[in-house]
Parts: sequence; structure tokens; C-alpha cells
Amino acid sequence: MREIEIHTYARQLLEAHGARAIAEAAQNAIELESNGEMELARTWRHIEDAMKIMRGPHQG
Repeated sequence: MREIEIHTYARQLLEAHGARAIAEAAQNAIELESNGEMELARTWRHIEDAMKIMRGPHQG
């Protein structure tokens, strides 16, 4: 997934689910890691990080 796609998807998730989207992205990454899907898990970690940046400091 390209950087712009990650940020677009992260923004859409935040708009749709609020702070809960960050926790869901983290959970997706954990589940993928446990199943050996490391590349997809890295994408979800990247989405999670992008959402944290969008939320700003001291939130979520």
C-alpha cells in the first residue's frame, strides 16, 4: 500500500470510528502477526501510526 493510500485509509477510519479505529488497527496487526502475515501486519501498524499522528498529542 502506498503512503498516500495509507493516510487516506487512516483518515477514513478515524472519521468513521473515532479513537476506536486506532485500537482496531492495532488488534488487526496483532492477529495478523500471530498468523505469520508480517507484511500485512506492518501495513496495519503503519495505518495505526498514521491515525495516532492525525489525532495529535494527548489523545486516544
